[in-house]
Amino acid sequence: MAKEYSFLKNFTFKNGVTIKNRVVIPPMTEVSSFEDGSISTDELKYLQMRAGGVGLFISPVANVSENGKGFEGELSITDDRFIPGLTKVASAMKLGGSKAVLQIFHAGRMSNSKILRGAQPVSASAVAAERPNAETPKELSNEEIEGIINDFGEATRRAIQAGFDGIELHGANTYLLQQFFSPHSNRRTDKWGGSLENRMRFPLAVIKSVHDAVEKFADRPFLVGYRISPEEIETPGIRMTDTLKFIDVLANQSIDYLHVSMGYAWRTSLNDKSDTEPLILKIKKQLNGRLPLICVGSVETPKEAAKVTDKGIEMVAIGREILREPKWVQKVENDDEGSIRYTISEQDLDDLGITQPMWNFLIFRLKSAMHISNQPDYNPEQFKNKLAPHEGA
Repeated sequence: MAKEYSFLKNFTFKNGVTIKNRVVIPPMTEVSSFEDGSISTDELKYLQMRAGGVGLFISPVANVSENGKGFEGELSITDDRFIPGLTKVASAMKLGGSKAVLQIFHAGRMSNSKILRGAQPVSASAVAAERPNAETPKELSNEEIEGIINDFGEATRRAIQAGFDGIELHGANTYLLQQFFSPHSNRRTDKWGGSLENRMRFPLAVIKSVHDAVEKFADRPFLVGYRISPEEIETPGIRMTDTLKFIDVLANQSIDYLHVSMGYAWRTSLNDKSDTEPLILKIKKQLNGRLPLICVGSVETPKEAAKVTDKGIEMVAIGREILREPKWVQKVENDDEGSIRYTISEQDLDDLGITQPMWNFLIFRLKSAMHISNQPDYNPEQFKNKLAPHEGA
């Protein structure tokens, strides 16, 4: 008989959606869409292989605006013509009873004119990101801001019509929602910037736009999640005091869960080395039961997953390990933990549904963390005290 792990228990959100267990596939970049953002058969195969075991499956991100694309091979939800393909995505992700959530975003300054086919990236302010070859973005006008807010609402309508069980707003990893909240990327002096309250205004307006779309178009309980990065390393930048105040506001919004993006689940502050309390526990304390949490970051084994949910954190996300072992949950449920794969071989990519573009992305950004079978393994705590590359650094 399988062990009675806490993460195998079901969970019901306040809006009535029930997931069969508390294991989540987080949104992972797989750079396998067509150039225009349409779904490819390779992506469908990848999604189908990983559906069914987990309770909640969050898709790779889809852009909501024409100037919101962040990288090649990215899904798009900018137009109704994408709904038929996204319907196939939702169906693939729901195979076997997983709930399917579509993550949506606008990349903002985390793009470039090549990806945008000659257009200048946009952001809250004309401030370049502190990374190599970053382009200075164009500051968005008030009219353009309102247009993007509307785009998020329209994207939510399309996700509902495509059959998803929810959407997740990508307010993490230095993309546009975070750019408006950050004092580094937002130097505005109008109602969209300046004070902490003003820097919250854009993400809160997006949440309202999404909520209005759910109220108008959803004929079933529909999840709305929000993903955050708790800190930035830039100066000025987001610090935990700002984040905890933002979380206090988010807890009272029309959202169903909060997803905390980190490379290591138990990471402590990147900026205050004297503070040894894990950030996820600070956030849990601030929420005080008002919203369920998803915790992610280098969780691989059942013991590590149980450590998260045993602490009262509602859901645990398993990313890179699900790439290596698509049947992770099923093997745990069937008392077959000994057969779980914790390494990946380049010879098995086809069997795992991993495309060559996705593999190239993984080994460029995360090679030392992928547990490649015939190469030296990585330090398992490499993301414990620093920002991981997949967090937007």
